[in-house]
Amino acid sequence: MKKKILIVDDQPDIVLMLTDRLEALGYETVSASNGQEAMEQLDRYFPHLMLLDLEMPNMTGMEVLQELGKLNAKQSAGSETNGISGRDSLPLPVVVMTAHGTVSKAVEAMKAGAYDFLTKPIEFECLTLMLKKVLAREALGRQVASLRIEVESRYSQIVGESPQVSSTVQLAKRAAETNATVLLLGESGTGKELFARSIHLWSERREMPFSIINCVALTDSLLENELFGHEKGAFTGADTLQKGKIEVADGGTVFLDEVGDMPIGLQAKLLRVLQDHEFPRVGGTRLIRVNIRIIAATNKDLKQGVKAGTFREDLYFRLNVVNLSLPPLRDRPEDIIPLAEHFLGRHVREMKRHTQTFSKSAIDTMRCYAWPGNIRELDNAIARAVVLGIDKEISTELLGLGGSHDEFDIFDNLPYHGAIERFTTHILERAMRRSNGNKSKAAELLDLQRTYLSRLLKQKNIQQGVEES
Repeated sequence: MKKKILIVDDQPDIVLMLTDRLEALGYETVSASNGQEAMEQLDRYFPHLMLLDLEMPNMTGMEVLQELGKLNAKQSAGSETNGISGRDSLPLPVVVMTAHGTVSKAVEAMKAGAYDFLTKPIEFECLTLMLKKVLAREALGRQVASLRIEVESRYSQIVGESPQVSSTVQLAKRAAETNATVLLLGESGTGKELFARSIHLWSERREMPFSIINCVALTDSLLENELFGHEKGAFTGADTLQKGKIEVADGGTVFLDEVGDMPIGLQAKLLRVLQDHEFPRVGGTRLIRVNIRIIAATNKDLKQGVKAGTFREDLYFRLNVVNLSLPPLRDRPEDIIPLAEHFLGRHVREMKRHTQTFSKSAIDTMRCYAWPGNIRELDNAIARAVVLGIDKEISTELLGLGGSHDEFDIFDNLPYHGAIERFTTHILERAMRRSNGNKSKAAELLDLQRTYLSRLLKQKNIQQGVEES
């Protein structure tokens, strides 16, 4: 697609000359003879770039820049996205044109948001190079904005209707408003990284880097290098200086995944970062000062690690400022289907497949399955079903959960009273599904009085359906 350039100048010969040259270079052009006409052309043609003369009657180039600034402010106020664009204050890149004697006005125009300026008479080699540079920067800005929106849409939405998740989200949002260190606890696959990213996106650091460091995936020396970087000549092969992820994340957030597996020797160095916000690179003596927020996560019992001598007690207290425990999926059964539908919609979009739904048997299977791998296992199961599914309805078999799971599997890891509570809820939900939401029929299936059934449904916060057939 040809890039469209709006030429704004009150001198027809300059407009004609620029039009001929730009179209010869493969651009599409639109022209305006004054500022007012330029603003009208913006709404009509949506150009990619504006060449703007500063000296025009009626509405000067500076006045056009001021109007563009107001327009962008309105658009920004009406948008909640935090995308990065290729410009700072205008809705499109502007290159101003000015005479040699008025360069000071061009500088003023750049302070008002113009990208750069050209002096008249215009040298076409300079014009050609500048257009390529500006449009390339603009395209890169749009790509970055698109990627940020994609990342934020993927990680900023925590799906869950259960009281456990709702209360954890509220605590996480309150923690995000501060710079407090956060410790995320929970089994593998419960969404600790998602919560960490969400806390970062909810915080004032959202525009700065979010750096992930897996504390269990690397050897001691590689993990130290990953954290703190190294000086040139620090070890064999260290031919150049390398910044560590903590230094790169300056101003942002560092997420330490599986921090319970960090080697005891490195824990002392991490403690110094938490206490003093400074550290030396490997092989260096100069202290690097950083402004970061630490979020740590583990599926281990750190108190037991302290007792066993594998985790420093002082580091544990430094990390455990705000403690958030993420429940396993088996303890939040009301979230299973909303999560499954969320993953289904995402995978259908990403894989460009036709719209799919779950069969009733697939829904029942997902509700009854214990999900030992938690949310990650559910996500993988839905992805597999979308890849292999050729029908509009996803069957139980496509989930790949095996045939050995029955409706009692979900109670295996619960204590007695918890299992009774869950089993009661399970029986009521099944009866309501079998009766298509009709309370009278459900009461008949369970041999209960309808008023007593209604009271149970209210106690368990189960959708009560209709009263009569």
